[in-house]
Formats: sequence, structure tokens, C-alpha cells
Amino acid sequence: MMYTAGAQCTANFVYTDDAGNVYVGYAAHCAGKGSSTDTNGCNVDSVPLGTPVDFTNDGSLISEGTIVGHGTLAYSSWITEHQLGTTDPNTCAYNDLALVKVDPADVGKVNPSVPFWGGPTGIDTNGTAAGDRVYTYGNSSLRFGLSPLSPHTGVSLGDDPADGGWSHPLYTASPGIPGDSGSGFLSADGTAVGVLSTLGLAPLPASNNIGDLAHELAFAQAHSGIAGLRLVLGTEPFQPAF
Repeated sequence: MMYTAGAQCTANFVYTDDAGNVYVGYAAHCAGKGSSTDTNGCNVDSVPLGTPVDFTNDGSLISEGTIVGHGTLAYSSWITEHQLGTTDPNTCAYNDLALVKVDPADVGKVNPSVPFWGGPTGIDTNGTAAGDRVYTYGNSSLRFGLSPLSPHTGVSLGDDPADGGWSHPLYTASPGIPGDSGSGFLSADGTAVGVLSTLGLAPLPASNNIGDLAHELAFAQAHSGIAGLRLVLGTEPFQPAF
């Protein structure tokens, strides 16, 4: 879990750069100043870069004293969209990625493997088709520390060509809940396919929407100013079965 100005989200993947810095990703709206349902980065402000972020490792509330690491907000797609004057509706609606630079003292605690599942084995660039299986690990404190509820699987509802590949709607065995935002999704071969952004209300109640990581990372590589920004592969093999 990652806490920013009182808001909680789940980490997705680990990233690095040419300087050897380590970053942990979550959703840009986790650092946004709007409500948990405000996910359009072109319409909502963000807390500034450099804002402190605290990490917990078991889904507990931060008030329970389980802080295990610290970092600072180093990149936000929302801040970047504001700076660029982005108006493309799909980019505004679905580009929901932020990166937290891990304090050097805590880098040794970071492992790039997705809990329970292992991986990622790379970045998915093909999108999802209806019926494709996906895998995720949500760690919201609203699960009351019940870790068996964190790993779950889902099924893609099929991509909408109209959004240019920016998002993937899906259903999971237990829908993503507040605090799960930002968590990563893996495809059936263990590649990183997306980042949990929204809970669908209509026309598909209790569905979730994930932003496409290939699009989000390419945008960050082009505009973040972080040289050599890239995904770190997991050290544990991907195991797509309970």
C-alpha cells in the first residue's frame, strides 16, 4: 500500500532509470486532489512532485504504524498532461500512472515480483480480447488484513477500438475496491498489461477499467524527463494458478 496526503492506493510494478534510481508505480489519481471517482487527469489537479509517499507492506491502515518505506512523487501523468495542455479525450481519461522514487535507504526492501503471482515477464503490447484471463493483486486496507482476498483473477470484456488501445474493461472474481487503485494487471503469459484506474458503474456495473501500461509508460518515457525509464522484470516466475 502507498499513502499520499492521506489517500491510499496499491502499488503496481517496479521501474528504474539510467541513473539506477528505483520507482514504484501507482495510479496518478492516488495523488490527485479530487475524489476517488475523479479519474480524468485533464480536469483534476494533483499534489506537487516531491510530495512524500509512505509504504506499508500488508494492506494495513497507515495509522496502525506499519510504515516500511518512504519515497517522493517523481512523475504524474496528470501533472504532465496539464503542463502539455493535453486535450485528447482518451489520454485524459485513461492515462493514470504515477511513479514514486524510493528513498535510497529503502531500495534494498524492494522486489519487482508481483506478490503471489510472480512476474512481470515483460510489457503486453497486444491489448486484450473478450474472454482473456488476467491476474492482479489488490491490497486495500478495506480487506481488513485478509490477505487471501488480495490475489484474484479476472476476464477481459474486450477492448473498445474507439479508445485507441488506452484502456481494458474487465471483470474480476472480486471487483477492485477503493485502495486497490493503481494495482497492476498481468496477462495470461505474465506480461504487464495495465493499471487499475476506475470502477465501472454503467453500462457494466462492478466492472473495472485498467489503463494500458504500454501506452502509459511510453507517455512517461517521452515526457517525464527520466532518462532510460523502464519496467523491471520480476525475479519470481509467473505462476498463473491458485
